[in-house]
Amino acid sequence: MKTVPLINIRTGEKAIVYEIIGGRGLVNRLGALGIIAGKEITKLSAMMMQGPVVICIGNTQIALGYGMASKIIVRKE
Repeated sequence: MKTVPLINIRTGEKAIVYEIIGGRGLVNRLGALGIIAGKEITKLSAMMMQGPVVICIGNTQIALGYGMASKIIVRKE
């Protein structure tokens, strides 16, 4: 399966978190939000010009900064 950064999937598309490229602080922060390897996420929206990315995990919506979202590598279904 192909892996891509979260920022590269289309709005409304579902994907599985494959890995997080970053330090321990980023991994822990995202883990506290429920963003861990193996979780299914849906990209709900993204702003132009490197704005925030809104995702859904289960019934929870989370807004992430562009830089943080670019470090989440996902596997498309």
